[in-house]
Amino acid sequence: MKPLLCAVLALGLAACHRTPDESRVRHGIETAQHAAEQVDASALGDVMTDDFTGNNGELERRQLLGMLRAAAFRGETIHALTGPVTVEPRGDRYVARFTVTLTSGGKLLPAQIGVYEVETAWRKDGREWRCYSATWKSA
Repeated sequence: MKPLLCAVLALGLAACHRTPDESRVRHGIETAQHAAEQVDASALGDVMTDDFTGNNGELERRQLLGMLRAAAFRGETIHALTGPVTVEPRGDRYVARFTVTLTSGGKLLPAQIGVYEVETAWRKDGREWRCYSATWKSA
């Protein structure tokens, strides 16, 4: 009976395990990188809030996802190599900073190719952490 009780307690504790918020933000960044490389606007949209804004209003969610859809339609490839990611709590939100190197096998995004310093801001949206703001500049 004791081994059965220990097994049930162990399973109960494992079920209570919750992934730390910082890890969930890091996972969101990985998901966004993978979505960009797969030229998958839907997957990228999943990690962004509806009111996402890029570079202080220069690019909104709809525009960014539209660019990715156009690249997919044209059969273009995008390669993104993310550098080390630092994640800092800011009250009930997180800020993540990293570098990203973008290359493309097509003609739609030639001006965007290069190395960028990126800062993203994340907030909890329901049960998920989503990016609501991003700024980037050439490194």
